[in-house]
Amino acid sequence: MKNLFFIFLLILQTGYAQQKTYDSLEKKLKEAVSPDQKLEILNQLVAVSFNKNISQALMYANQGVELADKTGNKQWQPKFYEMAGRMHANMIHLDTASVFFDKAMAGYQQLGDKEGQASTAFKMAWVYKKKGETDKAMSKDLYALKLMEETGNKAMICNALTRISDDLTRQERLEEAKDYALRAIEMAEKNNLSSELFYVYFNAGNVAMSANDYKSSLDYYNKAMKIVKEQDLGMGSLCDITNSHGNALKRMGRYKEAKYDYETALKLAKKANYQNAITATIANLGEINLLMGNYTQALGYQLETVRLQEQDKDLSNLTENYQHVSTIYEKLGNYKSALEYQKKAYHMRDSVASIKSDTTMSKMLTRYETNKKEETIESQQNEISQQKKLQGLTIGILFLMFVFIVFGIISYRLRVKRSRLLAAKNAENELLLKEIHHRVKNNLEVVSSLLALQSAQIDDPNTKEAMREGQNRVHSIGIVHQKLYQATNLGAIEMKDYFLNLSESILDSFGAENRVKIELAMEKLEIDIDTAVPLGLIVNELLTNTIKYAFPHGKQGNVVIKLEKRKTGILHLEVSDDGIGKSNIIKGTGFGSQLISLLTRQLRGHMKEEINNGTHTYFNFNLEKVA
Repeated sequence: MKNLFFIFLLILQTGYAQQKTYDSLEKKLKEAVSPDQKLEILNQLVAVSFNKNISQALMYANQGVELADKTGNKQWQPKFYEMAGRMHANMIHLDTASVFFDKAMAGYQQLGDKEGQASTAFKMAWVYKKKGETDKAMSKDLYALKLMEETGNKAMICNALTRISDDLTRQERLEEAKDYALRAIEMAEKNNLSSELFYVYFNAGNVAMSANDYKSSLDYYNKAMKIVKEQDLGMGSLCDITNSHGNALKRMGRYKEAKYDYETALKLAKKANYQNAITATIANLGEINLLMGNYTQALGYQLETVRLQEQDKDLSNLTENYQHVSTIYEKLGNYKSALEYQKKAYHMRDSVASIKSDTTMSKMLTRYETNKKEETIESQQNEISQQKKLQGLTIGILFLMFVFIVFGIISYRLRVKRSRLLAAKNAENELLLKEIHHRVKNNLEVVSSLLALQSAQIDDPNTKEAMREGQNRVHSIGIVHQKLYQATNLGAIEMKDYFLNLSESILDSFGAENRVKIELAMEKLEIDIDTAVPLGLIVNELLTNTIKYAFPHGKQGNVVIKLEKRKTGILHLEVSDDGIGKSNIIKGTGFGSQLISLLTRQLRGHMKEEINNGTHTYFNFNLEKVA
């Protein structure tokens, strides 16, 4: 009685509040000018009307469909298709609902709206469940779950878990169903998903009911009923939970209380024109009257239920309702009609892929069909034959899989062996290449030493100077080969370290390490050997020239070397000093000047020299054009 008082009080309060909102929205709709304004208001009217009168909600949804189609509004079209499909589904217009849901899904996919796709997939799954196609329903719900996991929408992930739990319940996979139900509850409670609390408790009650745990079922339904009170979820949700609450009471043998819940739920369903709930509550009133021994009343309710389900092609629980009609006819002594509906139940069970045996059907068929046993034996023999064929096919497939696995293992081992041989060969080649660089470096050192010995025998200072410069040039090339055999990358030189070694060597050859400071204003940069050698020779010539001419009479000074690779593919080199600013590079006729010009052309570059507080020499080399 307490629940009933609350239900009718809630109806009055909800109805009054919704009527005020409805009237306000109707007024706004009449005053709206732009199509976008009208579509937004129609969207709100559908939401308000859905909890009050589904037929009215469908009317507004159809208006939205018409206006969105007329204006070609791609954003609103799939939303109103989805709304219209939902109303048709709840009125058990299943084929029409499917048409709208297909259009909504296509629209959402075109927009890339994953949440819209998931929401529509949920509703498509619901229609499949009503048609008894639980496998297709599961596929849609799993598709929605995948989409929502991609977006991270916790509320809709929770919704998907709840719906998959329901799919598993319908397939009688109750342990899995319970696991999904508990996961949904945990997610809703942990993340405070208030919009999902009603559904997770409601579904958990249904799972417990299917597992014959009626006490737990009633507890979950009471929690869901409390959420309805707290969140004012409307007559649709109130009707569903009241009907399910009656189911729990019925299974616990509390028939009068259950009947009272069903009658209340039926009134709510009729008031909201909620056809799906009307059919369900009429079916439950038929069953409860059957259990209470009111066979005539029970028959009326059950026949009406069957009529509605056959009319709407609603296959959910139709097998059970056929069975109830058969039982009632049997109780009334009408065995012919009882058998007729028992056969309907049997064929319906077969059509939805049920494999459970039906003891009652076997007994009744024994009365009227003497050859049933022989047909059953023949069917079993055929099934055994099919199982043997399937077993043979399975063995064949397993053998082929074994062959493929063995072949795969052998191929993998061969590839590994080839890879190891190739790696060993590469390591050997790398070692040989390092040895070549080492020998080249040693040979260049021999040449450098010979030049030094020769220089020691010469008295002419100009000749002696030329010999030293030649020695430095050879040494600059030798450093390149030294760096190559010492490094892990045999194709490139790290230039900052190379310039450091080169500059130290040149300073040492002139005995200028204490009076000339060289700064490398650059980041680490690797350059291929074909570019590094000419760059080294250019820098060698510039440093030699700077030490000789920029700081006369033992004057101290600074030299800055910069090298950078720019985004344009240009390699930029700068060599600057703060000496006396004497220029003789670009216009020079000596060997050093000619060598710099030749190497600059070789690297497809150009050179510029400035005299400003010293000498500044700039080079830009186009690496992309260097052959």
